[in-house]
This record gives sequence, structure tokens and C-alpha cells, in this order.
Amino acid sequence: MLKTMLRAGVTAAALLTAGSALADVTVYTAGPASLIEKLAAGFTEETGVKVEFFQATTGKVMARIEAEASNPVVDVLISASWDTATDFAERGWLVPYTSPNAATVPDFLKTETAVAQGVAALAIAWNPASGTPKPAEWADLAKPEYKDLVNLPDPAQSGSAFELVSALSADGMGLFESLAANGAIVAGANAEALNPVLQGAKAAVFGAVDYISLNGKAKGESIEVIFPETGTVIAPRPVMILNWSKNQDDAKKFVDYVLSDAGQAIVAGTSLMPARADVTADRPLIADLKILPVDAEAVYGKRAETLEAFSKVFAK
Repeated sequence: MLKTMLRAGVTAAALLTAGSALADVTVYTAGPASLIEKLAAGFTEETGVKVEFFQATTGKVMARIEAEASNPVVDVLISASWDTATDFAERGWLVPYTSPNAATVPDFLKTETAVAQGVAALAIAWNPASGTPKPAEWADLAKPEYKDLVNLPDPAQSGSAFELVSALSADGMGLFESLAANGAIVAGANAEALNPVLQGAKAAVFGAVDYISLNGKAKGESIEVIFPETGTVIAPRPVMILNWSKNQDDAKKFVDYVLSDAGQAIVAGTSLMPARADVTADRPLIADLKILPVDAEAVYGKRAETLEAFSKVFAK
């Protein structure tokens, strides 16, 4: 998946100027704009090190890195998918670094070359003003009360949605066949799936990225986030240092800041789960959720097969 994204959009990304020549650290991130803005400001205030950042979708971030291959600029990359960290490590592009502030980050959220900044989970995002009963489980959205009222993010565009589809189809596509038969539609990437629910045109998203909906609720949107007791998947957001960086000492300081008390408080403030187990947040945390197992190597090894089967279900 990642290799395909790296090739996509290169021409468009090449038209962008890096604009980071005077920065001490350049960060590319697929995370929320408000998050990197606050992290950059807090880091500079604490250390005096300037930060230049580029925030965009995963595809655009990866395309920009590919476009700059002959003259790389980025020092620190924050991805929305752990697949990025795995792929970049296999390519030998990452600097081994273990931050002293990562001691309480669970082992499954860190490697020698990457550590989670924060964690999202997938959920049902339901509009209580839709006139439909509050769902509790994934299968509820295939009931007649939700006929033609459910959106799904496209697993071909969203890595987290793909992992949810993989986890929930381990024993077959029966659940998704029921959803399709009930009029559920695949509605683009995460934002495209959620917006019609916020606007009242649809009742629920099957597999919404939780922090986006939680932030909407905090702003007064008519939305509730429901984590089915049968389980869901999480989407750790890895931060990593590129081995071509000429600012590796400052890059390591930035990673330290992200995992510091102040940095993790900023992460929690954007409705993501903090990576550190000793940091609280005003939202359900990993320990509160049933996490479905995902064997990334096996899942991504048959990605094309899974996407083809999913596509056939919703093409009927």
C-alpha cells in the first residue's frame, strides 16, 4: 500500500516548495493541523529550536517525500499508519532512537526506529438526531432501521478502515454483505464518510476514526462515538526520524518533547489516546477497549485479495 502511495501524486507534490531552509527541524505529519501547530509552538518555546512543518493527508505527505528524494528535507515524519514505520524501517530510512520519555509507552507501540505519538481507534459515529435507535454493535448497522443510512470509509483509501475490514472479515464477508444489502455505501475517505452524518443526511459511519468525531462532539456537533464490545482496531500514529536528516540531535529532542508530559497533554487535547500509559485523557483509552488482533504482515500480504472481495460485495 505505502509503495503505491509514494508513487501517487508526485507531480503535484513537486510543485510545492519546501519552505524549510531556515528551520532547525522539519516535520511532515499526516496528523491534525491543530496538533502539530501546538506541538511545534510548545517545542520551540521550551528549546528555542525552530520547527517548519508540512501537514496533509498521508498520500500527499508520502508523495512530497518521494518528490524530494534527490534533495530530502524532512527530519521527522509522523504518519497516520504504522505501515509507514514498518516500510521505512525495511528500506533502511530510519534512525534507531529510544526516547527516555518512552519508558511507559507499551511495547506494542514502539520499535527501535519508531514510537507512537498517539493512538486512534475505529468506532461507530452515530447522529442521535437521525431518528434511528442508538447502535451498540457493528451488526446493528445492518438492521432495517438503518436502511440506506450508513456510510463506510473506503478501505482502499484509509489504512485504518482496511485493518478494520480485515479484522471483521476474518471468517468471511458476511457482515459486509448484510450492510451492502441494507443500502450501506462506501463513501470515500474518512472525512467524506463522516460529513453526511454530521449534516444529517446519513445516520452513522461504520468505522469512523474516533478522534475526529470526538472533536466534532466537543464543538457541539450532533454525534456520538460508540465502541462495540465485540471489539475494534486501533491506529497508532508513529513518529520517526529519517536517516538523511542533518538535524538528528534536534529531531531527537522533538521526539522527546512529543512524549513529554507537555507533549502528551497536547496529544490528549486533540482527543487522541496518548501513547504513554501513564497519561490520562478525557476519552476511552486502550485499556477500556477490546482490541481485535491484526497480524499486519499477514493482513497486508493479502491486501489486494481483501480489497477485491470487499469491492465485489459493494458492487452488487
